[in-house]
Amino acid sequence: MHVAADLRHDWRREEVLALFALSFNELLFRAQAVHRRYFAPEAVQLSTLISVKTGACPEDCAYCPQSARYHTGLKAEPLMDVASVKRAAAAARDNGATRFCMGAAWRAPRDRDLDHVVEMVREVRALGLETCVTAGMLQAHQAQRLAQAGLDYYNHNLDTSEAYYPEIITTHRYRDRLDTLNHVRQAGIKVCCGGIVGMGESRGDRAELLRTLANLPEHPESVPVNNLVQVDGTPLKGLPALDPLEFVRTLAVARLLMPRSYVRLSAGRSEMSDELQALCFFAGANSIFYGEKLLTTGNPQNEKDRALFARLGLKPEVRVAAESQITACV
Repeated sequence: MHVAADLRHDWRREEVLALFALSFNELLFRAQAVHRRYFAPEAVQLSTLISVKTGACPEDCAYCPQSARYHTGLKAEPLMDVASVKRAAAAARDNGATRFCMGAAWRAPRDRDLDHVVEMVREVRALGLETCVTAGMLQAHQAQRLAQAGLDYYNHNLDTSEAYYPEIITTHRYRDRLDTLNHVRQAGIKVCCGGIVGMGESRGDRAELLRTLANLPEHPESVPVNNLVQVDGTPLKGLPALDPLEFVRTLAVARLLMPRSYVRLSAGRSEMSDELQALCFFAGANSIFYGEKLLTTGNPQNEKDRALFARLGLKPEVRVAAESQITACV
């Protein structure tokens, strides 16, 4: 089967499933070949993510310890003050991050909530970092406000396929997520959108998630692929773990479907061996969350990541111009 490296938005389900069914070596070969057409093979973009408002979320996302519906021992914390966020961003920049992501556990922010987020975006951007926010569903005028503040990226994951979505979330519709992505795109903000695997979904669901992302009018600029972190007290605790090679396959197919997007190796890295992460990078992952924590779950610490990069000959990307151009370190 011919796989074009040109951008497509008309993938059929059977085509995506055929990619998943390729031999492992053939799939990774194709993914790496496409990856090299658009990216330096040794460069990895580093993002840091912090929770600026933690817990007490009214949603029922079955994977999430921040839901007020589950007893996970997580302590709810109010919205951080802007000065604290700025200090955290400066530390992330000094540690090599080029993008600073701020997560707030809201179903949908109120307009007055955005007053503080807008100020955070402006202060973080002034440090020379790219900015990203994830704060739930947005209305069109709210996306416009964030765009006016200079927000670079908005994260809003689809999580899984539309068919499997009701098994994971019932407090809003799949269409609501797509509407938010449309508002963000219309406002001129770059889109960060991916999903979570290992939630009991089928390969067909993983294929359909990636197909939905690839068939958007524009591909997301960043595609985070999360491996479920099982948290005590959440409904998904106790599920069988996803086959690690199936996780690598998912990353490789994402690379083939969205060749110009950054594919981010996201949640679940703490449980991955160095060897598994190496396969993920070979499959086309070229972005990671860098730091000690992902919202409320652990993440490999900076020194461990630096050591892995040294072993693999990988190099962080660095900003080279004020207009957010990035290149690989030399």
